[in-house]
Amino acid sequence: MKMLTTAINHGIVIDSQNKTKKQLHVGIQGDKIAVLSETPLEAEEVIDAGGLVVSPGFIDPHGHVDGELYAGELSVCQGITTTVGGNCGYSPEDMGEFFKEQERKGFPIHQAMLIGHGIPLRNRAGVYDRYKPACDEEIEIMKETARKAFQDGACGVSFGLDYVPGCSIREVVELARLCAEYGKICPIHTRLLTNEDLYSLYELILVARETKADILISHFVYQYCGGLCDPGLKMLEKAQKEGLNIHIDSGMYTNWTTYFDTATFDLNNIQNNNWKFSQMVVATGKYKGQVMDEELYFRMKEECPHEAVIFFEGIEDEIYECLKKPYAMPSTDIGAYDKGEGHPQIAGTYPRYFREMVRERKLLTLEEAVHKATYLPAKVFKMEDKGVILPGKDADITVFDPAEICDTATYPHMGLPDARPRGIPYVLVAGETAVKEGIYTGSRSGRPIRK
Repeated sequence: MKMLTTAINHGIVIDSQNKTKKQLHVGIQGDKIAVLSETPLEAEEVIDAGGLVVSPGFIDPHGHVDGELYAGELSVCQGITTTVGGNCGYSPEDMGEFFKEQERKGFPIHQAMLIGHGIPLRNRAGVYDRYKPACDEEIEIMKETARKAFQDGACGVSFGLDYVPGCSIREVVELARLCAEYGKICPIHTRLLTNEDLYSLYELILVARETKADILISHFVYQYCGGLCDPGLKMLEKAQKEGLNIHIDSGMYTNWTTYFDTATFDLNNIQNNNWKFSQMVVATGKYKGQVMDEELYFRMKEECPHEAVIFFEGIEDEIYECLKKPYAMPSTDIGAYDKGEGHPQIAGTYPRYFREMVRERKLLTLEEAVHKATYLPAKVFKMEDKGVILPGKDADITVFDPAEICDTATYPHMGLPDARPRGIPYVLVAGETAVKEGIYTGSRSGRPIRK
């Protein structure tokens, strides 16, 4: 038998499908798991995982990495080996070209991609006004563009309805129906009508009912924090009992971020929601870390509207209520930022998830938490070779210390949003060691995932 390339010995291996654990030794040959053994293995590289958890690599169902190298590095350092990009209606238009470029360059982690409705599809159809609905002819152009993206390997259509307030329900239904036809998924960032209604969620249930498409509601706690999570979850569960296939992803923070030039931060939207300028902190650029006031708001609209801003709101307990649900997956909503900028979710989400949900609050068992971060997103996105540690499956593995794993990132007015976590000594992507002793090795073994 050919010498194994890597062995991970003495670790507690998580069976993410059945939610069990057992001390085993994992042998890797190339980019595949070759063997699970009761006795220690020999290999070209041997990792001693004594006292550590050996988990499938985390699969982030909602990110905006989209080929940005530093975002990939931050992802892998928090244990992510696969990300789903092109979310919230934003993505490259030419999926074939994107995948070719990523294959040529290599990347820290694997990338699956969605084609975005709000920018590439609407722009391709000539619908540049975010307050304008598309006509039938324009919807047909969007559908043709989406078909081409599917042929190139896109795993679905993403929607950012908050960012295109004029989008009609017909646009969503027609594209969701197309996804159902091709067996693709529809991740949807819901509309922001006001902070006090659930119509935007009801709208998605209508879409699911009419099209039978697989729906994933993006960063649920960001959309329905401040008292709406519980009634929102009950609405979803009622819809699931009808047989509708709806999941959610949600992060470890209630305070969300987006770009200042989106419809979200239009003045009329701020006024309609009774938001205060003091709830906003600038995340990027020359005003990074400053708390917004009226003067800064109008100055930035003139000088630098493309920066990111964090909005502070929500009830912390709603994070845990969302992520306890069996149909919920943790997600980062990571974006592409320069070093020292951004939101702590870009570096701290998964370590925070295991620290709070498992070790401190004991809301999930270790096995349940791993299941929701690995097997569940692999199943939802139909990644058959990922999310499990079994012979023949992809060698994407995260080794962490359950007693030490924690986040150190914080908000830009308080410290470093990209501070690296602790307690994740090893991450393997396609069998190659991408993180060693907690430090990114420079590996670019990640590959595009064409569906």
